[in-house]
Parts: sequence; C-alpha cells; structure tokens
Amino acid sequence: MPAPAAESKPAAKPPKPPKPPKKTTTKSASRASKKAPNTPNNAPARTRSKSTKASAPAPVRAAPGTGPATADSGTTAATGTRAAAGTPGPRKAPAPVAAPAPAAATPAPASASASAGRPVRAVRAAAPLADGDRQRLLSGTHHDPHALLGARPVPGGVLVRTLRPYARAVTVVVRQPHTRALLNDEGDGFFSGILPLRDVPDYTLLVRYGDDDAPAGERDELEVHDPYRFLPALGELDLHLIGEGRHEELWKALGARPMAHQGVTGTRFTVWAPNALGVRIAGDFTYWDSTALPMRSLGSTGVWELFVPGVGEGALYKYDITRPDGSHTLRADPMARHTEVPPATASVVTESHHVWHDDEWMAGRTRRPAHEAPFSVYEVHLGSWRPGLTYRQLAAQLPAYVKDLGFTHVELMPVAEHPFGGSWGYQVTGFYAPTSRMGTPDDFRYLVDALHRAGIGVLVDWVPAHFPKDEWALARFDGPPLYEHSDPRRAEHPDWGTLEFDYGRPEVRNFLVANAVYWCEEFHVDGLRVDAVASMLYLDYSRQEGQWVPNERGGRENLDAVAFLQEMNATVYRRCPGVVTIAEESTAWNGVTRATHHVGPDGFGGLGFGLKWNMGWMHDSLEYVSKEPVHRKYHHGEMTFSMVYAYSENYVLPISHDEVVHGKRSLVSKMPGDWWQQRANERAYLGFMWAHPGKQLLFMGQEFAQGAEWSEGHGPDWWLLDPSYEAEADHRGVRDLVRDLNAVYAATPALWQRDTAPEGFAWVAGDASEDNVFAFLRYDAEGAPLLAVSHFSPVVRHQYRLGVPEELAAWTEVLNTDAARYGGGDVLNDEALKPESVGAHGRPASIRLTLPPLATVWLRPAG
Repeated sequence: MPAPAAESKPAAKPPKPPKPPKKTTTKSASRASKKAPNTPNNAPARTRSKSTKASAPAPVRAAPGTGPATADSGTTAATGTRAAAGTPGPRKAPAPVAAPAPAAATPAPASASASAGRPVRAVRAAAPLADGDRQRLLSGTHHDPHALLGARPVPGGVLVRTLRPYARAVTVVVRQPHTRALLNDEGDGFFSGILPLRDVPDYTLLVRYGDDDAPAGERDELEVHDPYRFLPALGELDLHLIGEGRHEELWKALGARPMAHQGVTGTRFTVWAPNALGVRIAGDFTYWDSTALPMRSLGSTGVWELFVPGVGEGALYKYDITRPDGSHTLRADPMARHTEVPPATASVVTESHHVWHDDEWMAGRTRRPAHEAPFSVYEVHLGSWRPGLTYRQLAAQLPAYVKDLGFTHVELMPVAEHPFGGSWGYQVTGFYAPTSRMGTPDDFRYLVDALHRAGIGVLVDWVPAHFPKDEWALARFDGPPLYEHSDPRRAEHPDWGTLEFDYGRPEVRNFLVANAVYWCEEFHVDGLRVDAVASMLYLDYSRQEGQWVPNERGGRENLDAVAFLQEMNATVYRRCPGVVTIAEESTAWNGVTRATHHVGPDGFGGLGFGLKWNMGWMHDSLEYVSKEPVHRKYHHGEMTFSMVYAYSENYVLPISHDEVVHGKRSLVSKMPGDWWQQRANERAYLGFMWAHPGKQLLFMGQEFAQGAEWSEGHGPDWWLLDPSYEAEADHRGVRDLVRDLNAVYAATPALWQRDTAPEGFAWVAGDASEDNVFAFLRYDAEGAPLLAVSHFSPVVRHQYRLGVPEELAAWTEVLNTDAARYGGGDVLNDEALKPESVGAHGRPASIRLTLPPLATVWLRPAG
C-alpha cells in the first residue's frame, strides 16, 4: 500500500531544444561526436560523408527554367535560386554536430558509392506545398505526413520531399542508377524536387549542415535513410486487437521497438493518443527538436506510428503531442520498457539480450497450485535492502540470504518506474519499465534468474489502482482525460492525491491486463501481489455522501473494476502456468479467490485471484500480542476469530511493510515487557503464525527483531547482526528461529497442504483464555497431524494437559521458540510425551507437557 499522502514528485523537465551548434570542422566534429549520442533531426548518422572530387558522381544539370542546377562534387548550389518563387529562403542556422551511429544501425550507402553510373538528366522544381499542409507539418498537427513527405510517382517523374530543419542542402542519392540529385530549398527546412524517373528508386538522403563556402573536406554531411519512404511497421491484426482492447502482447505493438524494416535497421515508434491533433518524436537524436519527425495516424485506432531508421538501443525519446486546443505537451512513452534514472524522465529505446537459465524452475512451478504448496514469503524493498546495490549486485547476495533462511519466495515491493522514491514504488509512471535506479531491464531479469536458480520464487507488487499526476506521464496524456476516468468523482483518488484508471475503457483495460502478462512473461515473475484492491472495488471508497455516483444497479460496486480484475486474472492464469495472483483486499468482498465463472450469492462471479492477504488476521493478532499478558485474556477472541472465516478465501498471513512504518513500530517493538519479553513475544507470535492455516509473509528486518521502524532511506539495521555488537546474539537468535520455522514448515505437509480445507485443522484448546493458551492440530492429506501450542503468559506451566488423538503412541517436540539457541530460557520437553487415557478437551486421551513462558511449541507423532 502506498505511503499515505505521498505525492509524486515532479521530475526535472527535459531541456528545451538547443540552438544548433556553430560550424564544426572535420576535427572538431570528430571530438563533438564523442559527446553527442545521435544525429540531429532524424536517425543517427551511419556514414559521415567527406565529399571529394575523386568520389563524387557527375553533377545533375537542371533543364532551363526548372530550378537550380546541382553542384559539382565538393561545391555548393548557392549560386542559383535556392527556393521556389514566393517561398522563404533557407534557414541560416549553423550546422548541428554529427554523432556516431549506434552499433546496431544498418549503414546507409556511402555517398562515394553513388559516384558511378549515369546521372539523371534534370531535377524539376516541385509544386509548393499548400499553405495549410505546410503549416500543419511545421506545427505538428498533420495526421498523415507520409502523404506529403518521402518519395512518390507524379506526372513527369518521382517527387521527393523532406523536412530537414537547419539543413543547408539535401541531396538524393539514388543507388540504381547510381547518381545524385540536389533538391530545391523551399524554406522552413523543406527540400523537394522531381526526379525524371519512372519508379521510386532505392535512395538515401545526403544532408549537409555546413556553410556553403566550407572547403570540401570540412562539410558536415550525413547520409541517412528517409523515414517517410517506409510502409507502416505495425500490422492490421495488431491494430484490430488494439482497437478492441484485446491485445494481450500490447508491449510488442506499442512503444519503441528496434527492428529491421524493409531491409533497414531502426526503431519503430508507436503510441496510442486518440485525442491528439498530431504526434511527433523528440529525442537526443534530434537534439529534442521534434519538427522533422511527425508521426502518422493509423486509421481510427488512435495509434500513431513512425519507423525511424538508424535509431537504436540507448536512444532517449519522448512524444511531442499536439492537444485538441493546439497546445503542446512533451510526454514519456506509456509503453516505455526502459527509462532514464529519476529525476530524469525520458524514455529509452531498449531490447532484451538476456539468456535465461531457469528452465528447471519454470517447468517445476506448475507441479502444484500455490494454495497446496509450501509458501513462505520474504518481503523486500530492493532499493533499501542493501542500499546502493544494483540488480546484479543484489543477485550475488539476496538469493543466498533468502535460501539460507528457507523462504520459498521473495515479494518485491513495486519495481516499476516511479519518480518519487518516498512512494516506495506505489505511484507508478512507467508501468512497463523496471526502475532504472538499480540498472537496466536485463539487469532485473538477471536478478530474477538468479533467484530462480537458487530455488526462490519471485512475486512482484503490481499497482493498477492509480497513477500520479506528473505532467510528463499519463495524466491527461493527449489533452482530455485518457487513462483516467472522465468523471472527476471517479478519477480522483481521495487518499493519495493520484488518479484512478478508467477500467471501463477497453484500451485502458488492455493497457493494464497486458501489463500483468508482460511482467510474468518478459521477466519470468511467479506472481503478482495486486495493491489496493479495495480502493478499486468500491465507488464510495474514502468518499463521503455526494462524492460518488451509484452504479447502474444502484450499488456501490465499481462494475468496471470488477470486470477488469476478472479479465486480468483469467488472462494471466491462462497464459502463464504456475503464476499466482494475490489480492491485498481489506474488506469482506465475497469471492476474491473464487473462480470468475462461479457466481456467488451477491450475483458476481469470483474475482479469480489465487490468494488474498488476510488483513483481518493481521490486525486482530497484532492487537492481541500488543497487550500486556495480564490483559490478554480479555482479547482472547482476537486470536481465534480468524478461524471463523479461515476457509472463505485462500489466505496469506501478512506482516508487511505497512505494519512497521508511520509510527506503528517494528514487530518486536509492538510487544510489551522488557527486552527479553519483547523477543520472547515475537518468537511465540511467529511460531503461532507459521502454524496457523494460511501462507506466511514477513517483511525484511523483522526476521532478526529490528527495533526501529523501516525507512526507505537506510533499510534494515544490519549492524544488529555484527558479532562485535554486544546484543548481536539476541537478534541472531530470532533469525535462527525463522530459519528453523521455515525448515520444519517445508518438511511438514500438515502445515501447508490443506490450508484451504477445513479438514486440515482442529481446535484442541481454543478457549483457554485464563491461561493465554491456544492449541490446535493441523493435518496433511494423509491425516498425519502436527500439534501447535502457543502460550502467551510469562510463566512456566508444568504438566499442562491437552487432549490428543488416542491412536498415536507418543509425541515429540520438533520446535520450541524458548530454546536457548533462539535467545529463550530453554524450557523444553526433551522426552517423548505418551498419551494417557484421561479425557481432555473432548478427546478420550491426553498428554501432559511443560509450557515455556511466552513461547510456541510444535509436536508431532514420534517415530
């Protein structure tokens, strides 16, 4: 659950597009290229052209009255009229600095390669763009720039038009036949001409930014592919599924994806912005000037697309969106799979190269469902578990630590990108990107892989309930509400100052359902713990009378959210065998872990979760143990009430991060008494928790009785386990107990095999309030029992009689939280306990044992 009132801190805005740098000589350009990651106004330069007379093709001569003649190789065409009549002259901005191409880029053919062959006879001036089209392209409001830019047959030849702000000249380099053609400058960065060719050729653009009078060897020339000569790189099936809100692999269709398209390597950019008048791409490869890269709208889907040759992994980008009112907003990609490290906010082009080595784990996780398997969870905030470690450094420490303690799973507090660290990850802006604070997406994959190879399952906290209002992220993404609900009464989250998703909009629901699948499939995550489910389910959640509107049935249930959760669970379980979904749901909603097709008495199908956090057990049991022992008899029912509803859902018993922050104190500090009694109380409580029906979750630091509350700023107090610390043995003893609890738990099917079956539990003494004793039996599928006895008084009780099954010959103690190695008084039951034919607790046989003070004892049949 997010920290109350934690606002998402606005991150630094990207810099405004800088003025182009001054003229750069060959030597200075080389130095500058080491700094600049990509080239301006299009893709990175693949070939840096150094024009020489020896390598240049024959000049193209203009026919009389058709426009300027092309220059001889190494010269300029400035002596002729550069623009069509009535159009503005060229910009006088100096040339931007060239930058090296990324390693993955496919080289455009060098200009020298065009030196052979016949030149075209002439380049005629094209008819000028209509003023409306020109302005729409320049202002970023054109829905189909490919209809005006690129190359296309026209009467008398092939028209080529490009938009290259700050360029001095643009030459078309035709590969077959090998020749060049200098385009006419139309002003405002437009260059065009009609080549006397019958068909559109295979061509590139040689763009010059240097001064007209620069020596031949010192011109800034970049040879690039034209983004507007490519067909859409997104298929009709993808568009159909997006339109229906049914694209289960949405991350493969939207976002920035490096690829080879029509034989050229680059990146396909796609974004859903149905309200936008236009969308353009800005990035470090354009010096954050989006003018040259307007995207096209693909039909009625609201998807905008552009394939940009030469842009590869590591490139930074955002979308420049023109809103319906004509204003502009620069936005991070909602589908970005990698981001800059906060507070920077740009999206990053990425592709995975990780090779998984967890085949054995992935195959084995489907053998039995989570509710019928051992399931003991260590909850971790990665950023503070060992502050300063990267994902890969964590992979060298976390798996070994968790395995040593015997936990079956780790649960990671949200790892999706978030701008404000104080939200602990619960205010997400990058739903498809692991936070870059600790490394790359592949680094996170490496950590998951390492945990799997250590035999540890990985659960991730997932936050589909809300998102922050940062102006560069999802909020009013393309102008009006898009991801959030259009009704402010349903859009505003009253507790956290965030926005709630519009679960009734198919595309938004698709965004979230696909996101759940994404984490499971792309990162091999074994489960999703869904945060704040109650806030999604109720229209009146934290709202007063008049602040909410009933649903179509007149009720308070959010029917859209119910349908979304059902679809999410059904999709994840269908696509990802062995994965479990877990609901943090704090109300009595009926059927959280019931199958979606099983309709309950309330008329709703189940939500379809695999497990649910038992918030009632957590609250009641912590309330009980916080009382002084003398007062506990008055609160006895708080420890037994959970068994009234224990089988209504499939439960997890959580002692989570929420219980050890904001003045609630750490687990050991909740306990009454002196330091010895506090530790004894915690040990007894953990023994009770591990024996109680349900799975277990324990937050980091509580496994060694940390006295201070958790803080994301410094994490657990590991120094408490330093051998030089005088009280180190006290903390190590509690950790040793947790290790032994997990070991006995995993080896005893009675403690986990029938957690959701009433036949797996029987009270022995549930009403011994005067003694502060709770005793019960757990049974496995074969009927083999384990007897758990918890004693929450600070006295020793000798010869304490408990009724047991008469058919068993003897009982032996397998765990005692008062053992000296755990820091206890070592009051043990060393000998086997044989039943006597004395009735007790409704059973014909009984045993007499010694109950240590403030301790839990586990016994099982001898032999």
